[in-house]
Amino acid sequence: MSRVPEMFGCMVFNDTVMRDKLPNDVYKALKKSVERGNRLDIDIANAVANAMKDWAIEKGATHFTHWFQPMTGITAEKHDSFIEPTDDGGVIMQFSGKSLIRGEPDASSLPSGGLRATFEARGYTAWDPTSYAFIKEKTLCIPTAFCSYSGEVLDKKTPLLRSMDVIGKQAMRILKLFGKDVKRVLTTVGAEQEYFLIDKKLYEKRSDLKLCGRTLFGAKSPKGQELEDHYFGNIKTRVKSFMDDLDEELWKLGIAAKTEHNEVAPGQHELAPIYTTTNIGCDHNQLTMEIMKKVAERHDLACLLHEKPFEGVNGSGKHNNWSLSTDTGFNLFEPGNSPEDNMQFLIFLCAVLKAVDEYADLLRVSVASAGNDHRLGGNEAPPAIISIFLGDELTDILESIEKGTTYFKKSVGNIHVGAPVIPHIPRDTSDRNRTSPFAFTGNKFEFRMLGSSASISCTNIILNTVVAEELSLFATRLEKAEDFENEIHNIIADTYKNHKKIIYNGDGYSSEWTKKAEERGLLNLRNTADALPLFKAQKNIDLFKKHNIYTKAEVESRCEVLTDNYIKVLTIESNTMLDMVKRDILPACVAYSNELAVAALNKKSLCSDISVEYETRLTAEISQLCECLYNNQLKLEKDLMDAKRITNLGECAKFFAQTVLETMNSVRQAADALETVVSSKHWPYPTYRQLMFDI
Repeated sequence: MSRVPEMFGCMVFNDTVMRDKLPNDVYKALKKSVERGNRLDIDIANAVANAMKDWAIEKGATHFTHWFQPMTGITAEKHDSFIEPTDDGGVIMQFSGKSLIRGEPDASSLPSGGLRATFEARGYTAWDPTSYAFIKEKTLCIPTAFCSYSGEVLDKKTPLLRSMDVIGKQAMRILKLFGKDVKRVLTTVGAEQEYFLIDKKLYEKRSDLKLCGRTLFGAKSPKGQELEDHYFGNIKTRVKSFMDDLDEELWKLGIAAKTEHNEVAPGQHELAPIYTTTNIGCDHNQLTMEIMKKVAERHDLACLLHEKPFEGVNGSGKHNNWSLSTDTGFNLFEPGNSPEDNMQFLIFLCAVLKAVDEYADLLRVSVASAGNDHRLGGNEAPPAIISIFLGDELTDILESIEKGTTYFKKSVGNIHVGAPVIPHIPRDTSDRNRTSPFAFTGNKFEFRMLGSSASISCTNIILNTVVAEELSLFATRLEKAEDFENEIHNIIADTYKNHKKIIYNGDGYSSEWTKKAEERGLLNLRNTADALPLFKAQKNIDLFKKHNIYTKAEVESRCEVLTDNYIKVLTIESNTMLDMVKRDILPACVAYSNELAVAALNKKSLCSDISVEYETRLTAEISQLCECLYNNQLKLEKDLMDAKRITNLGECAKFFAQTVLETMNSVRQAADALETVVSSKHWPYPTYRQLMFDI
């Protein structure tokens, strides 16, 4: 472990490398440009590009790429070598400032949601100097934004940077009123990543895993997570070897992988990094998911990032730990020892409270996907209803401010475990709530609804924007106020009174909460098809336009991309399901029932008095289930044909949510029942027991 400090960030063109490799005036000009958001002079860009190229070549790189994040939700890259031909037939290694600053990928072959026609191909990538360049597999990767020839934003990085700028400016308006002199306010994020590991040989035998990322069939294993013995349990040797290798690869790229442990379900694990600025945190999470898969292959494993790889056990999410910090390192969500007297903290807290209530629809949209629909609302993940957990202390403080009463701080003391050798444990003022989708956890908010495979960009774009909107409204009220302290009190009281319905400190899994949420008028958008249309609500378009995050056309395009993706994912799953049923499952069941029939006949031919009840009953049961499976297969084929006739994307998505998924479940139920009665010799796929435990 003594190598870690030297290893950490060794493949990153970070601040330390820049100070060493760049002339002092170039380094200062670059830092000034980044801090102030100014355009970089071409001479400075040329100097940076040359130093970046020399450093990359020293590290073994031969190519460079503009690494960007299109609306696919994953990253994209086009590689160019550093070589330039010379007159004598040789080559030299060159990299110009122009090549650093700008690239030209095809803008019509990536999702645009109707913003670009097929023949309108030109697009541009532009260097994001706020995120460090890095080397991945002998290629210098330059984080970039991506837009079309006509200026439409086609990526996830550009709106994120815009949202970070907006919330930073609005937060500084508030801080200025409190007499705080800060130059910048940044959002920070730490994304906890859950995932499954299974044996690669077993993975290769499952076409559903390879094509869809999840098992479309699979009877329940005799043992699952009932004993609660996997969570924080002893890490298997093979998995620990993977984790060690993964840590090393992430550390080389400056990704501060910190915590790793077994998760709840067998074969499930988690990695948590140390928080960083949001744009870098988003880049790091995309890299983490990519590297997880590659490192797993080295260990003959497959890494599953789907939200629900296995029915009947916990799925995988991604907890988005979000906060606001000043350039001086002060966390604006730090309550201090006396939060009841910390008006600055309470103003920022109320901005979040109001934002989550007024824009719960957008937050639900930000986590909507076909995969996440399987996970949300189960006893493993937050419900689809957005609510905030504040804990008893903060709720009581806000309650007292609304009522104009004095808040009396509760004495929490220490926890005494009864063994003299064990030190007393200081008790926190509030418990934690793992069932809450949006929980305050001491000095940050943990948004727990994200799916494992999702980019965290969309969620943080929306979080930043909606909180910026409320901060701007608060700042305007305070700037106009004649009595500053009284107006602070009024803002907090008004906000809590009008938006406390979004606060829920109880069990989010309970049926009582679902009923109570309905009584409060909170949205319960159970699936993606119901959620996505709200992206285009007029209030949301107005919000994005006001803060220059998206134009109306860009909102509509993203809604179209997400809806189209939802339909395509379920179409692929349906077709994969049909392929598995017709080519593997039904033939295997027929072969086994035929074997049973032959065995019965052979026994009878040997002796007519021999009982063949087992073979007869089992053959009949298999035949009955096969008939059910076949009929549901035909129904699914018809559903897909009907779906093709629906030209409106929104209506088509609802048809998949309400009809196709129901038929898919019927197909699965029949197939899973067959798996429990067909011999393992005949069953064509590795079972859940093998997938989750044979590692």
